[in-house]
Amino acid sequence: MHPAYRFEAASRVHVFDASPLPWQETPEPGLRLKPVRYDNERGLFLGLVSFAPLARSGLHQHRGVATSFVLDGSLTDFAGPIGLHQAGINLCGATHDAIAYQQTLLVSRLEGPVAYPKSRGLLTGLHAGSRHDDFDNPAPEASPDLNVDVDRLVPQQTGIRGILRQTIFDYAGTGSAHRFVQLALAPGAVCPAWRCTRLTELWVRGGLLQIDERTAHGNCFVVIEPGAVVRMASPYGVRLLAWAEGAEEWLEPAMLDTARAQRPSLFGF
Repeated sequence: MHPAYRFEAASRVHVFDASPLPWQETPEPGLRLKPVRYDNERGLFLGLVSFAPLARSGLHQHRGVATSFVLDGSLTDFAGPIGLHQAGINLCGATHDAIAYQQTLLVSRLEGPVAYPKSRGLLTGLHAGSRHDDFDNPAPEASPDLNVDVDRLVPQQTGIRGILRQTIFDYAGTGSAHRFVQLALAPGAVCPAWRCTRLTELWVRGGLLQIDERTAHGNCFVVIEPGAVVRMASPYGVRLLAWAEGAEEWLEPAMLDTARAQRPSLFGF
């Protein structure tokens, strides 16, 4: 795979328009990727995933948390379907085989390797960090998927005027303290400057986000490296998904509205 970005400890903000990025084929017919970030050694991925009708993931087991958001179509495994505008979370140990019955598009983030049975032979390449390994389902009574109707989540105040948060997944209990959220910036919203403490990544669902003197529109990914100073606003409104591996450090605390949230936070730390 040829990702658009390779991690740098340069304290920078990177914006990638995914629309013109080329689709990259995998060894499995019907499965294609647009990788923004792809680390096959550690099983790390950020980008778009495409399933053709009747394409399958193949039986696999997640060895780290995986999150996806359905942009089009649906996937079905033994626990049932995940559909349009739902987020799916696969915890470590989740074991399943998913199939698409229609053209399906996901935005996905992997945070660990994925095991396939040794009997499979050629790996699909669908998951960064794919490995051959023997495994059993450690929790056969549990669903391999936590599916969330994102737009039905109750919005929460962030402590920044014009910015609301919907918490999709709090990683507590997984061995990390990450957050996966949806943010909505009302037209005219301006976020006080903050410093990124750990890797933070965004995907813009719709609208316009001004960040680091650039504009990210629908289907743009933003990679924010640790140490970067971030200034963002939206003159016309924006809705985005965010994965934060650590809390923001506020640089302009006087601009925060503690009447709206006692502990202001974009990501819910």
